[in-house]
Formats: sequence, structure tokens, C-alpha cells
Amino acid sequence: MDQRNVFDTPVTARLHRAEYLLAFAVTTGFAVAHFDEIRWPVAIALFLYIDLIGYIPGAIAYHRSRTKQIHKAYYVLYNTMHSLLTQAAVIGLWCLFVGPEWALLAIPWHLFGDRGLFGNFLKPFGLHFEPVVDPRFNQLLDEVAARSGRAGVAPDPLPPVESAPDGEGGTESGKESGSAASPGRGGAPGSDAPRVPAAVTGAES
Repeated sequence: MDQRNVFDTPVTARLHRAEYLLAFAVTTGFAVAHFDEIRWPVAIALFLYIDLIGYIPGAIAYHRSRTKQIHKAYYVLYNTMHSLLTQAAVIGLWCLFVGPEWALLAIPWHLFGDRGLFGNFLKPFGLHFEPVVDPRFNQLLDEVAARSGRAGVAPDPLPPVESAPDGEGGTESGKESGSAASPGRGGAPGSDAPRVPAAVTGAES
């Protein structure tokens, strides 16, 4: 992924998870090295409270729902409680008012394990609360794979947009149809952002 294409392919996702696995291993090493200095009831409570507030309520609501549509508040709870920013603030406040201690390792251990071991990142509103394969994302991955490049050079040129008769990526046809590009996704102001084609010639599913 990059600044203008904020999605992971399977390979980049595995590389991303590998970084968290390293952090998980380092945290585990500290926990083992200071095993006797950890207040384990506190550590267990700090480990569990993240999911008790951030995951369990949403999971219950999701599995009880026939439509699998649940309130956005459950997503906000999950993302807030599983945010490194939130938990860094919790650790900081704990150190300030209670004092630094090794039991706090339970918090990064939880978050790094979630992301590195299980691939659980933050939840966008547009997807199910629990992991469900989105066929549109699979189609996008097929199109990206079809453009992965040959002979050591990547990527292949952007294919023509399906609706563009002039075959120039749809820039002119987009203007003719009255559609305006949105610069909110990282595009330069006044530039037309290329649209993803519905299918790429030669892509195999």
C-alpha cells in the first residue's frame, strides 16, 4: 500500500504482520526475562480489558444479528481499544498515577499478538465486524496481480478504463461525462484520479 492506494495485497500484509511479530517476540522476551517481577493479576486484567470493552460486545451483537449489520459504535469501541495511541495513553497515565511496572507489558503483548499472529487490524465501517471475504476486494487483487510486471519490472502500465473509448485511462472521458476527480484520496488538487477498471485483460481468478 502507499499514500494513494491504502490497501494491502496478501504479500504486503504478511510483511506488515511480520513487523508486529518481531515486536511481539521482543515483548515476550521482556516478559520472560522479568517473569518474577510481573504482578500477574494486574497483567491479566490489563490483557483482558481490551477485548472485554472493545471486542466482546461487538462480537455478541454481530453473531446475534440475522443481517450481520450492527451499530457503528461497536466498530468505534473496537478501534479505540485496539489503537496503539489509546493504549500508549493508558500506559502513560498508569506510569504517572500508579507507577511504571512490568505488568504493563500485557498491553503491547495483546496488540502485537493480535496483529502479528492473527492479522487483526482496525475495522472499517464498510466491512463486516468479523472477517468475511469481500468479492470486490478479490477482484481488485486479481487486477493488481495482473499488473505485477514482467522481466523484473513492475508494474505494467495502467490499463484503459473500461468506460473510456479513447483508451487513455478515462481522464478525458471522465471530464466529458461531467465526473470530477476527488483530491481527498491523495491526488494533487485539480488532477483526475484514475478509476479502477472493472476487469483487466488477461487477469485470471
